[in-house]
Amino acid sequence: MPMLLLPAGLLALAALLVPLLVHLARRQPTVPTPFAALRWLRQGLRPRARWRFDEWALLLLRLLLLAVMALWLAQPALRERAQAVRWSVVVPGADPSALPPPAPGETRRWLRPGWPALDTAPPDAAPAAVSSLLRQLDMELGAGIALQVWVPERVDGADAQRPRLSREVDWRIVPARDADGETVASAAPRLLVRHDDAHADALRYLRAAAAAWTEDAAEAGVAGIEVAVAATPLPPPAPGTALAWLVAGEAPAAVRDWVAAGGTALLAADVVWPDSAPALPAWRDADGTVLAHEARHGGGRMLQLTRPLRASEWPALADASFPDALRRQLLGPPPPPMRAPAAALAPERIELHWPQALRDLRGGLVWLLLALLAAERWLATSRRRSAAP
Repeated sequence: MPMLLLPAGLLALAALLVPLLVHLARRQPTVPTPFAALRWLRQGLRPRARWRFDEWALLLLRLLLLAVMALWLAQPALRERAQAVRWSVVVPGADPSALPPPAPGETRRWLRPGWPALDTAPPDAAPAAVSSLLRQLDMELGAGIALQVWVPERVDGADAQRPRLSREVDWRIVPARDADGETVASAAPRLLVRHDDAHADALRYLRAAAAAWTEDAAEAGVAGIEVAVAATPLPPPAPGTALAWLVAGEAPAAVRDWVAAGGTALLAADVVWPDSAPALPAWRDADGTVLAHEARHGGGRMLQLTRPLRASEWPALADASFPDALRRQLLGPPPPPMRAPAAALAPERIELHWPQALRDLRGGLVWLLLALLAAERWLATSRRRSAAP
């Protein structure tokens, strides 16, 4: 249904008086014509003044141009009609094969940002906020579209309360999709080590830590560490990958860019980071002594060790707890628990009135205005006209 977002723009219709007055005031030029004596003509009635508009085509064209311009100022829009009768979204973790065939007019998507189609691969990324996505979908869908949600028995990405939506939701609980099983490798970082000769002795402790991370994931073929010299190029940062930079001196631009792109770097104690952000204590031992400081750089973070990786200055390197402590520092603090039973997360309907989706119609009016303006100029400058008003 068409509507006007700014009805006050129609006040510009008052400008329609301008071409009316201009055409009304226009007079044809009078040309004297020699004539014989009028004394023998009978005196008639005096001609009366009357309203007369000349060049009706040009006048109507100008009136139409001003009317369309006023309509453009009023911002016409059209309420978009729903293309589907029902929307069904599947929360990641649910088994799509357990769903019945779709009904006529039903659209099925994954409950992920962008609403990917259900025939694509199931999303394997970190759980998204289910309640936030449901609220966004509730706002974007038309008021007459039914919403159906297929959820596993336990939902990852739950908020602290039930989502509140503007419509009734058909909340269906289905079996969870078969997973490959969680392994320790999913929580074990992949360590890229770049070193110089002065730090070659420190590699034994990093190798031992990486071996402890991947010991239970040997069947998955996970390589927990990659050791190379400092000149070896760095791959792009990836989730779960950390860089150990064991090269004395100022950190090169390649390392700074790697961290700024979202990577996590473990820096030796003798590495200099130019223009670093204020660092905060991040790693302490049992006595409270700071072992590493943390600072942000771009989209990533860096951990600056306070002592060399040598057993003589860091006796805890030989402890069995060192690999787990290092892993916690590289992975960062764990996210808060966001798992909840699906039955406890069923949405609640409240009185909400989301703004409806509108389609702006001013784009088509712009082309109409240009066409009318070109026609008006062509007609106004035509040689067949006598005198332009």
